[in-house]
Amino acid sequence: MSDKSVVKKSGGLGETISVVVQALLLALVIRTVLIQPFNIPSGSMRPTLLEGDYLFVSKFSYGFSKYSLPLSPNLFSGRIWGSEPLRGDVAVFRTPADTSIDYIKRVIGLPGDKVQVREGVVYINGVAIPRVKVGQINNPDVTEVTHPVDVYRETLPNGVTYDTLDLTQNGLGDNTREFTVPAGQFFMMGDNRDNSADSRFDLGTVPLENFIGRANIIFFSIADKASPLEIWRWPTEMRFDRLLRSVNGTSFTPKSQ
Repeated sequence: MSDKSVVKKSGGLGETISVVVQALLLALVIRTVLIQPFNIPSGSMRPTLLEGDYLFVSKFSYGFSKYSLPLSPNLFSGRIWGSEPLRGDVAVFRTPADTSIDYIKRVIGLPGDKVQVREGVVYINGVAIPRVKVGQINNPDVTEVTHPVDVYRETLPNGVTYDTLDLTQNGLGDNTREFTVPAGQFFMMGDNRDNSADSRFDLGTVPLENFIGRANIIFFSIADKASPLEIWRWPTEMRFDRLLRSVNGTSFTPKSQ
């Protein structure tokens, strides 16, 4: 009886090139349509996100605009299959003044909202969102300073809770005018309230078209400005407790002091 379980011989260089091209096209489709990796280069979202965090951003959460595509070709305007960001989402977007720059902030105000900060408390449509001191963090890797920092937990009207840092009492952004969010735009704030260039300042409100996606999962995190390629630093600098951590809807739990 002959054995017909024969392994087909590889087609050589041509077949290898074909497989590589297909893999690259698949990766491009995934990056364009589904998810895109981003890294955090600054401390404006501390303690939720730290410098050295690497994220997967869901690009299909808000639909697609030209900024969803590599090089942002001007193929269409607005969004297709679009849905609006939810209050409390941590989102990546292009800044209105320079659409070559990516920012990541939290959605605080929706179209039509009136937003104001008074003595560090955020007011939405005249109503203060609950803000409770939950303790302090005394960890320079989290706070970027060498002294204990007060942590306040905020709860938005839709129930989303998150922690914010208060580095300085009566800081520059702790008292603002009242902002009215235009139709089709969103008011964005960083969780590190005294160290965030956001909608309270020159950033202004962000059009829906500028949104790239919703930050979902931290898949890698390394401290002390180490590169992920510096494998020899992983044992001492890797933040193992942050790996595969959800970005939205979770809070850091500091120790009360």
